[in-house]
Amino acid sequence: MFENFTATDRWAKKSAHCVYQAQIVAIATRHADAVDYKFLVDGRKVWVALPHPAWVEYKKRTGRIITDSLGVEIAGHYLKSALESGEGLGSEMYSLTVEETLAHLDAAIAEMQAQPA
Repeated sequence: MFENFTATDRWAKKSAHCVYQAQIVAIATRHADAVDYKFLVDGRKVWVALPHPAWVEYKKRTGRIITDSLGVEIAGHYLKSALESGEGLGSEMYSLTVEETLAHLDAAIAEMQAQPA
């Protein structure tokens, strides 16, 4: 659902095409305690970093794990929300907190479940 989507920028009123490209464990690439998700937003690279502790907290709360594909959905949901809310995309890298990550996880799951089969 959030691997390939369009979102309308609140301020520019322009539709942006967003496509997921890659997932990288950031501890190896930039010495961060995160997993980075790379998207192309109208051809421009944008990274969304989700903190590793979110995986631990989600497991504690629910007994379930955040899979690779669910991580993509969380990052994509954040990206779409940022565009549509007017937060904009002025940076190349966005780092979420544990609570932000879990909030976008819940919202992404709710939206996926609301989709007709």
